[in-house]
Amino acid sequence: MKNSTPRIIAPSILAADWSHVADEAQRAKQAGGDWLHLDVMDGHFVDNISFGPTYVEAVRKSTDQYLDVHLMITRPDHFYSRFVEAGADNITVHVESDHDVAKTLAGIREAGCHCGLALSPDTPFDDMLPFLDQIDLLLVMTVRPGYGGQAFMETETMPKVQQALSERERLGLNYHIEVDGGIDIKTVQIAAANGANVMVAGTSLFAAPDMAAAIAEMRR
Repeated sequence: MKNSTPRIIAPSILAADWSHVADEAQRAKQAGGDWLHLDVMDGHFVDNISFGPTYVEAVRKSTDQYLDVHLMITRPDHFYSRFVEAGADNITVHVESDHDVAKTLAGIREAGCHCGLALSPDTPFDDMLPFLDQIDLLLVMTVRPGYGGQAFMETETMPKVQQALSERERLGLNYHIEVDGGIDIKTVQIAAANGANVMVAGTSLFAAPDMAAAIAEMRR
């Protein structure tokens, strides 16, 4: 089963030089990146802290690119409106977080944003089934959330990508299937072969000698 949805490359700002965020956002766009991915971590849902709405707002002021904001936080229902105001185009929340998932997704959509739902490698795909008709994007984390630089977990996560594709076709839906974690020139092809079409990549793009060449290779 193959995915016919166009491939989207989403450089992750977590791996950028934060002291020059405007320049980095422009560099990603000029290199051919389609979206910018922003990982928000609260130190509770994951054991790391990244940034909040003010930083997202700073990125929004520096680029007109689609901002894909991923909330790795305990209470996304309490905070998502602040990221809407900051300029997010898509807000993805975790199915494992402490919130009424359907209500949060509906609120994000009513606020004018696209909405996504993410699951971690240890979470069964069945936890996503009640919400598939309520989302624009399904994110399969291909590492355990919280830190960059982890190895791609193919065995644990690619069956979930396959399920996401199978259920999308069975139900006649059109959500994007996104992967995030350990994505590079090699693993992007594995993810694509299993059904993913949105590829979040951090270090492999921002640290590449030639980001444009790296993005072109990922797209190919």
